[in-house]
Amino acid sequence: MTARHPLDNPAFASLLGPHAHLAVRQGDVLRYPEDVAPFIALPDDPDADTWRDAATLLGPGAVLPLAGFDGEPPTGWEVIGHGAGVQLVDDGVAAAPDDEAVRLGPDDVGDILALIDRTRPGPFRSRTIELGTYLGIRRGGVLVAMAGERLHPPGWTEISAVCTDEAHRGQGLATRLVHAVAAIIRARGETPFLHASADNTGAIRLYEQLGFRLRRRVRFTVVRVPGEPTGGVPAPNPFAAVRDAGAPTTGIPTTGGATTGGAAAPAPRSASGADVTSGDPAG
Repeated sequence: MTARHPLDNPAFASLLGPHAHLAVRQGDVLRYPEDVAPFIALPDDPDADTWRDAATLLGPGAVLPLAGFDGEPPTGWEVIGHGAGVQLVDDGVAAAPDDEAVRLGPDDVGDILALIDRTRPGPFRSRTIELGTYLGIRRGGVLVAMAGERLHPPGWTEISAVCTDEAHRGQGLATRLVHAVAAIIRARGETPFLHASADNTGAIRLYEQLGFRLRRRVRFTVVRVPGEPTGGVPAPNPFAAVRDAGAPTTGIPTTGGATTGGAAAPAPRSASGADVTSGDPAG
């Protein structure tokens, strides 16, 4: 049988590969620690034992996001949301370092979380920075834009957490940071990729202008583990509270088929340097 491409199940490939040191495991089900990332990974063809291991690992009432899962969960598992996404890969991105971009470290987590709270690009936890390199741009000492590395299947690295403070959009900061993160990934001999909401056509066009191409379409499903949660309060969907982040979408679905990661926004710029909104030069 032909082996599947690592990008077909990127979280699983990441937790078996470069992120294995972060993996929490129950049978064939893998997850990141809760303070690192909310992603849980199942093998390509989950069976009854897989779902049982997932329930054991997560606990009753927990939320399980699935990417590329086309089947139906077992009886008792509640489907709480669907969404359509796309996966884009580097196909000529103008990767280049940026003199103003600085590497963010543990001492910057407070500032990172403050920017995340203002822009809502998607889930970011106190230890998410351990997933890879994160770059930021400061103005007047305040972190106003950032981007970094998230999933890391062998040979590939996902660009994520691309966001810009509303007061600093339209300056091309997000595009510069995407280029700079891509340069770091390329320097390791790896290829950048990212995810976007399928209905965020402006963001997709923008990323294509930056040199990404569509690799595949992805169906996202969010399900809830059977049983009453501890304390009687259902676990929240960690992908629900998002808004325009000053960057194209890089998230996964909320309930009702919406998607996280923000909306297409004016911060990134085209290769010509013009501001881009919904993928069209604004002059």
